[in-house]
Amino acid sequence: MTGNFGDQIGLTATGLDVRTPRVWLERVRTGQLTGAESAATVLLVYRVWLVALALKALGSGWDVAWHFRWLRDDLAPPHLVNLAGDAIVIALVLFHWYTRLGVDKLALRLMEAGIIVFLASAPVDVINHRLNGLDITTWSLTHAGLYLGTAIMIAGAIRGWRAHSGGLPSRALVLGGLWFLFLENVLFPNQHQEYGVLEIASWDRGEPYAEPSLVQFAAEQIGRPMDRASVVNFSLPVPSWVYPVWIVGAAMLVLLLARHSVGLRWTATTIAAAYIGWRCVIWSLLAATDFPLSAVPFLLLGGALAIDVVCRLGLPWPAEAAGGATLVAAAVYLGGYLQSHLLVAPPIDYWSAPVAAAALLVGWATARSFIARGRSTRA
Repeated sequence: MTGNFGDQIGLTATGLDVRTPRVWLERVRTGQLTGAESAATVLLVYRVWLVALALKALGSGWDVAWHFRWLRDDLAPPHLVNLAGDAIVIALVLFHWYTRLGVDKLALRLMEAGIIVFLASAPVDVINHRLNGLDITTWSLTHAGLYLGTAIMIAGAIRGWRAHSGGLPSRALVLGGLWFLFLENVLFPNQHQEYGVLEIASWDRGEPYAEPSLVQFAAEQIGRPMDRASVVNFSLPVPSWVYPVWIVGAAMLVLLLARHSVGLRWTATTIAAAYIGWRCVIWSLLAATDFPLSAVPFLLLGGALAIDVVCRLGLPWPAEAAGGATLVAAAVYLGGYLQSHLLVAPPIDYWSAPVAAAALLVGWATARSFIARGRSTRA
């Protein structure tokens, strides 16, 4: 598209007065936009989706660091950043619901379901904290509702953009951005271990990130004095197999789906590298402002590269799923081993590699089966 963007969406060229958004909404709702206006509006709306979801990602990532230093605060700055993203997302879903622009029935239902799950989980999480105090793990059920709702709404945005972005500029870039934000949301709970391993290191060197009241609270929850055992319980509250199994069984499946959705050769590797870059930027900002730091998951890159390589071989999907799941799991666990020795990584139970590979195999086979079925149906 060329020319002034405002002209493209009909703010001047069609005589639409920007001071009357209600009139513009009615034109959108009743299908009165020209083809160029409609296309430009869809592009604008999904760019706003990227901004809103990036705010949510920034707020949630900052929130993990925040709670490794201080006790919970409902109006903490990370929560406010996240709420800003939530407000924009709600406005976008209302826009799609009212105008039906840029969505089909399934995309809209996913967006609505995601918002409902998220909004229902938020007060439950607040009540849980009021009753039980600090919920010091990202793996709790109340937190799971928040990132499950976010995942569903992003899935709706991905569906909507794919179905309504044909011929639009930056189609692959926006789609890749949505998948990047989906991956960030899926990997959110793993950040507890990534921050936790450095929280323990800060205690061991006599410069704990956590303020005394937080360590005291964590100790009281398990009936111990303020000692290393209480810090370990607070910092690494789940078994060591959870971290790598979640990366292989969930994050790698997301990258596989992203590759087939975007359709470019090195999609998985690019999105994984973008996520690592995002985490490095966040790490630098946190370091500059004296916040707790995390172990950046560089081990993602080997698994993502394995996905792209296997998918380029053109194997029948059963062989692709079996061989791919094995290779990806091996790459991730090898990456975890190297990272733990060369840099820092959360504890990893290496015996869980076959379990992780089996989980990815099920997901990979299911995904490829549906993809193959969809292609045969279209044919």
